[in-house]
Amino acid sequence: MWFEQLNGFTLFMLAFVVIGLPVILGGGGEMFRRWLTHKERMAQVLTEATAERAAQYAAQTERLEARVRVLERIATDRGADVAAQIEQLRDDRLN
Repeated sequence: MWFEQLNGFTLFMLAFVVIGLPVILGGGGEMFRRWLTHKERMAQVLTEATAERAAQYAAQTERLEARVRVLERIATDRGADVAAQIEQLRDDRLN
């Protein structure tokens, strides 16, 4: 018969290709899917954290711009009591 002419290495390779390779590729495919899901989740978490930091920076910038507007108004308003307004800003900042 034809299989009587096959040596041990050839039989091993044939068994590996028929049995081992599909098992390895099946397990590897599942591992790849899990890795890909993990990477997608990590990207989502990073995006959410970045969006939150951007919102915090925007709020801080808005507060600083409001303070600058008040300081500009104080500096340009000649009839105002500058010292009282500066003290008021300090009180507001502490609260």
